[in-house]
Amino acid sequence: MFESIKASDLKHLDYINLIDIRSIEKYNNRHIKNAVNIPMEKLLIKPDFYMNKHEKYYIYCQKGIQSRKLCQILSSNGFNVVNVTGGYESWILNE
Repeated sequence: MFESIKASDLKHLDYINLIDIRSIEKYNNRHIKNAVNIPMEKLLIKPDFYMNKHEKYYIYCQKGIQSRKLCQILSSNGFNVVNVTGGYESWILNE
């Protein structure tokens, strides 16, 4: 099982491992400050290359649907992940 957090609640957290799983084009267009872009396909293939099972990661996509699916997979493989509900679109609305 994994946690979820509202996009607006990210503003209340200090340093976090924030991963944007959208395409590089969408990431380059605009993203949440301090987020690292690792497209979903790359994380699915080699999660151990990008993530450490001893750290917590906050993951977002455009609307929160793909990130929720990815969090289910990563969580079942022992990763400590938090889904950002509503994704980037929710973040924009609360900026």
